[in-house]
Amino acid sequence: MRKNILFIINPISGGKAKTGFPALAERHLDLNLFRPKYKFTEYPGHAFELARDAVANNIEIVVAVGGDGTINEVGSALESTPFFMGIIPCGSGNGLARSLKISLNNAEAIKSLNKLDSVLIDTACLDRWKFFNIGGIGFDAHISHKFSNLVKRGFKGYVKTTLYEVFSYRPQFYRIKIDGKLIETSAFMISVANSSQFGNNAHISPTASLMDGLLDVCIVKPFPLYHFPIMGYRLFSKTSDRSRYIEIIKGKDIRIETDKPRVIHIDGEPKEITGSISITIKPLSLKILH
Repeated sequence: MRKNILFIINPISGGKAKTGFPALAERHLDLNLFRPKYKFTEYPGHAFELARDAVANNIEIVVAVGGDGTINEVGSALESTPFFMGIIPCGSGNGLARSLKISLNNAEAIKSLNKLDSVLIDTACLDRWKFFNIGGIGFDAHISHKFSNLVKRGFKGYVKTTLYEVFSYRPQFYRIKIDGKLIETSAFMISVANSSQFGNNAHISPTASLMDGLLDVCIVKPFPLYHFPIMGYRLFSKTSDRSRYIEIIKGKDIRIETDKPRVIHIDGEPKEITGSISITIKPLSLKILH
């Protein structure tokens, strides 16, 4: 029997039109294996609703066609279910897809689905939100908030926003508990990594694993601004764990307390919080075709 497969397509992710995606999928998908359907998202949160409905209707495979935000919505509906998620990366950073070595070429990523090879990955929960790649508070969340309001997104826009904002951003004070151990510190940002990278091969925690049942708490301490290019070099050379300004602690149960309302991000999507946040890990709870 052919498997039912639903492609949930974000028409604006990565700034590229997706009207031709169904035709592309029909060319490269093995139609002897699959019975495909296609749905386009129309508003934030729609991908989650479509994926949740797919679960209710026992659709075996749901494929996110978009960036990390779309993947987050689909994954949030599928985690802890018996169903599989596919990924066709079409975003600005494609952090999770890169970590899973999924091709950034749409045709090749579609062909990979035909193999039905799957892997189980961990899921992180930040309060009521789930994330699969990286969640954070501080400068990276601040940039995610600014980036989300740009008309033209993409890697260049991200770099431009980062360079503009870094001169005015000030580190904040945090109380961090990792598996019961308390750390009180000022930090430029705190990234909680399930995978190793933000996207675009910028690795905040080179040894992070999607399958080890642990999260990497990456505390970026205040550093002189002249050191910023070196920090960037460390991200792209996978040497951030060697920087004296970055401390990485692995754990399962994390609480971050801050005195003021803050912006956080989950897989690059900004959210607002007050008080403390709690982050936990659900080992091997999402099935992904790759």
